Amino acid sequence: MTGDPETLQIVHYPHPVLRQRSDAIEQVDDHVRAVIDRMIALTEQAGGIGLAANQVGLPWRLFVCDVPEGDGRSVDDEPPTASPGPVVFVNPEVSEPAGPVEPFAEGCLSLPEITGDVRRPDEILVKALDRDGQPFTLRAAGLYGRCIQHEFDHIEGVLILDRMGMMDRRKNRNAIRALEGAGAG
Repeated sequence: MTGDPETLQIVHYPHPVLRQRSDAIEQVDDHVRAVIDRMIALTEQAGGIGLAANQVGLPWRLFVCDVPEGDGRSVDDEPPTASPGPVVFVNPEVSEPAGPVEPFAEGCLSLPEITGDVRRPDEILVKALDRDGQPFTLRAAGLYGRCIQHEFDHIEGVLILDRMGMMDRRKNRNAIRALEGAGAG
């Protein structure tokens, strides 16, 4: 797997793992849970609401979301994914988009200083394993549904740069070039 989870850090674009489709996790064990705990800590430290494993350099189908209650946290949750706080998604499958497809300004911890409107459906269904390897299903909407879709894009190797319109790409051109220059060094 990997070395010490405590050494994991958020990687920035253009790190190649961000463009890689991630691999399924065969077993949720203590090492995977240690990585999950580190990802949650990094998300909190960075002031984010979600983080995918490839954003810490691991091409795994894993992400965490920590969206405040009242932001469309869950429409239908079986079994409930517990109390407020970070929710872990191992080997997630996203389906059944519903509701209007609307633009919303998104940012990304791997693309600092870059934001742009991304069009997504308001609601989705997700099936995954939790931090203990137990399956769950939920339907999420609002900011929670958007966060899940954003992080799912990451494990597919898709970035907000791929989803934002031409005007937003132009607006962010200098910041993108700066990241590309830093990644080359």
